[in-house]
Amino acid sequence: MSRTRSLATRALPGLSGLLLFLQSALVITGGAVRVTGSGLGCPTWPECTPGSYTPVPGQAEGAMHAWIEFGNRLLTFALLFAALATVIAILRSGRRDLRFLGATQVLGILGQGVLGGITVLTDLNPLAVGSHLLLSILLIAAATSLHSRRHHPYVRTSSTQVRISQLSLAHINVAFIAITIGTLVTGSGPHAGDVDAPRLGFAITTITRFHSLSVWLLMAITLVFLFSKSLNFETKRWLRIFLILAIAQGGLGYIQYFLGVPEGLVVLHLLGSVLVWIAAWRIRLSVVRKAA
Repeated sequence: MSRTRSLATRALPGLSGLLLFLQSALVITGGAVRVTGSGLGCPTWPECTPGSYTPVPGQAEGAMHAWIEFGNRLLTFALLFAALATVIAILRSGRRDLRFLGATQVLGILGQGVLGGITVLTDLNPLAVGSHLLLSILLIAAATSLHSRRHHPYVRTSSTQVRISQLSLAHINVAFIAITIGTLVTGSGPHAGDVDAPRLGFAITTITRFHSLSVWLLMAITLVFLFSKSLNFETKRWLRIFLILAIAQGGLGYIQYFLGVPEGLVVLHLLGSVLVWIAAWRIRLSVVRKAA
């Protein structure tokens, strides 16, 4: 029993890291599906085409679109296997503090499968597409929490620094709001995933300004947070990392806008969103959790 527990404990850091990587990769590959117009490369669900779970030669959507969309579906299966392996490692290592986080990964990935089906069956309705992304953002947060505790348990802090806690809460909430508005920008923009997919009715200039405003508000909170007194080393470190990533992401966003939203920059912007979100979540964790 002790040997099994030891093996599971050693495997846990690698498995939780793989899980976080695959959760992030799903967002990036989903962006690639969108910008290549491959969102309906597999026009039905759970099958790719009627009567086949894989692309078939000569299908109307085209081989490239079909395999790009099918590849994204396969990544979801890889993600599910990684989540199940992580849960097994959690159970065998005796880490009861990680059971809930492990369960959320499995249930969330199954939910992603259902949302993915709804997205396809509604012909890439932008609200379904946006919900798909936001669920990924929540699962990335849970995977980040799990990976941060890979070596030892953490407990909630009993800090009396109310101002720091409030700044942390405002910071993570505004970060999530900025990403949410970003999905509305995408749902109103040119990259629908398919030429016939519906778009949201927002004027792209207006919704982009709201997104930009939320990002500027996030930057202001970050600076106030960074220059606050009594921050622990971990919080300061992640705030600095976040600031660098956010500045790069903001610059990329403006370049993307003025160049007419080219496909490659859209995928890079999605990658930036994932990295900024992980850093924001680590800031929150550094305030509300400490090593047991």
